[in-house]
Amino acid sequence: MDRIYNGMPATHLGTEGWRKPWSGGNGGSCVEALRLGDGRVALRQSTDPDGPALICTSHEIESFIQGVKSGEADFLV
Repeated sequence: MDRIYNGMPATHLGTEGWRKPWSGGNGGSCVEALRLGDGRVALRQSTDPDGPALICTSHEIESFIQGVKSGEADFLV
């Protein structure tokens, strides 16, 4: 695979391995995640699987999840 970068079409990362860890009763509109071979994580919108992928480092994902668990993102809901 060529260079992996933020905003690349998510389909360029393949169709296998995407998971919906945050799905719920929201009518199928979910964030999907894919762990990449180098430890980074790709995120995409499930309703737009051909759209852009957000590529995060493992540290960024870990910090985000810890922040959510501690309530730092409560202002979003």
